[in-house]
Amino acid sequence: MPPSHRRAVDPLHPANLLARAIWPAMLAVALVACGAKEGPGTGPAAGPPKMPPAEVGVVTVQPEAVAVQSELPGRVSALRVAQVRARVNGVVLKRLFREGSDVKAGQALFQIDAAIYQAAVDSAQANLGRAQASLSQATSIAERYKPLVAVNAVSQLEYSNAQSSQKLAEAEVASAKAALQTARINLDYATVRSPIDGRIGQALVSEGALVSQIEGTQMALVQQTDAVYVNFTQSSGDVLRLRKAMASQPQRGAGKNGTTVRIALEDGSELARTGRLLFSDLNVDPTSGQVTLRAEVPNPDGILLPGQYVRVRLAQSELPSAMLLPQQAVTRTNQGDSVLVVGSDGVPAKRQIKLGGNQNNQWIVLDGLKPGEQVIVEGFQKMMVPGAPVKTSAWNPAGKPAQMAPAPASTASTPAASASATSAAASK
Repeated sequence: MPPSHRRAVDPLHPANLLARAIWPAMLAVALVACGAKEGPGTGPAAGPPKMPPAEVGVVTVQPEAVAVQSELPGRVSALRVAQVRARVNGVVLKRLFREGSDVKAGQALFQIDAAIYQAAVDSAQANLGRAQASLSQATSIAERYKPLVAVNAVSQLEYSNAQSSQKLAEAEVASAKAALQTARINLDYATVRSPIDGRIGQALVSEGALVSQIEGTQMALVQQTDAVYVNFTQSSGDVLRLRKAMASQPQRGAGKNGTTVRIALEDGSELARTGRLLFSDLNVDPTSGQVTLRAEVPNPDGILLPGQYVRVRLAQSELPSAMLLPQQAVTRTNQGDSVLVVGSDGVPAKRQIKLGGNQNNQWIVLDGLKPGEQVIVEGFQKMMVPGAPVKTSAWNPAGKPAQMAPAPASTASTPAASASATSAAASK
């Protein structure tokens, strides 16, 4: 068209304003039509997707016989302890054992210089021989005088003197025998022996050291550890509370053979062998309010060492019908203890319970739960909507997370996909 015939476009012309108002409405109709062609449930008319039920881990509670335990700190001590000390004076010539080894009663441990004690034995032996010779002579004279005094060949005084000499010689022989025995004992003491069976520790004297009988020089320590004592204390208040709990609930005793104990080591592991409670002190320490107890525990493999710190799990009685719950399932507040129980409709509800202590990271539930009920243990953070149903699965103590199904690719929404859909709708 020639420039002279062109007409200027007026933006305020009524026809132009009408066209600008109709165009957005037509574009919206086109987008809705394109969405309808994609199928039902995929367009804006389908509404937002519903949230899937939260998946939680639960345990199904059942009544069982539960031992009422008290976990207390204790110390290990040897069943028997023997201090090996010098019983004669002298210089240590030789150590006859390997440090840290097992020794038997009577086994030689040290050798002290015994030359002077051997000489004493020889001297006592000679004195005994001299005394025996004197006794033999006195006996011979007394026997010879006996028939002569009857015929008045010797006087009665001479016969009495002969008998006295015989008795004096007998006393000297007895004294010489005692001196010889003492010398032999001192000679035997020069060889230091173990008084008991057990394990010997480090030698406390070295070869060449001078040991003293008067000071009683300690040379080594032998301890019997095939069985050990575990000494522990329990407060009088805990004893009283435990007795009240035993009186308020039907319980069974630990048995006629005594109360059994289990020992937990510092790393948390528990010994396979159980011990038995020997005694409980009848008095309460007025300074600490503690009661002293002692248990005997078999220790053939030597795991427990004297002076070692352990935890004593004392099973004093047994509840015939109680329930155990993992500690993370229970919420403890000033208002009481509670758990979340999943009902038949899948909706969790708060439930107040009564606890009776704990053992092995589990609470003992005395009241508030019924057999077969499901209690939530994990997955609390997933329950975003109060009163919404949940999806339950058996709780895995190992704590492995549940494998969730990946979302379908068709429902994924990314900025690039949104941009392509908008451009496609605009082109239509």
